Amino acid sequence: MRESVQAVQAEVMMSFLVSEELAFRIPVELRYESTDPYAVRLTFHLPGDAPVTWAFGRELLVDGVNGATGDGDVRISPVEPSGGGTTAELPGEVHIRLQVGSDQALFRAGVAPIIAFLDRTDKLVPLGHEQALADFEADLDEALDRILAEEQSAG
Repeated sequence: MRESVQAVQAEVMMSFLVSEELAFRIPVELRYESTDPYAVRLTFHLPGDAPVTWAFGRELLVDGVNGATGDGDVRISPVEPSGGGTTAELPGEVHIRLQVGSDQALFRAGVAPIIAFLDRTDKLVPLGHEQALADFEADLDEALDRILAEEQSAG
């Protein structure tokens, strides 16, 4: 049996950028659990649809606040200030681009609530100390046992 889950959760309003002319604000739940110390989960609550959850590396979100990062299905980059601010200051917003095949969704979020969320995750599990909590062998053994039990009961 696992210990109780220690988690950090926050709700952030993000802009879903449908096109250059159309965007709307949606609530997005950010969640981090000590049982999966490398990942953060973002659950998007789109109007009229079931919530959609994406999980990706916490470090990707940390890095995306300061500069463009990601080369796969998840890409995060600061929004360039329109006034041409200095490079030493944090951006006010970030873009989060999620892609599946040729379909993609672009979201814009304020940096302040993301940094506050990441600060809370760092207090739960400091960056660089995730390996102490990750028990990949036990998780793999548990998954394999479950798969074998399902196969035996089915056949």
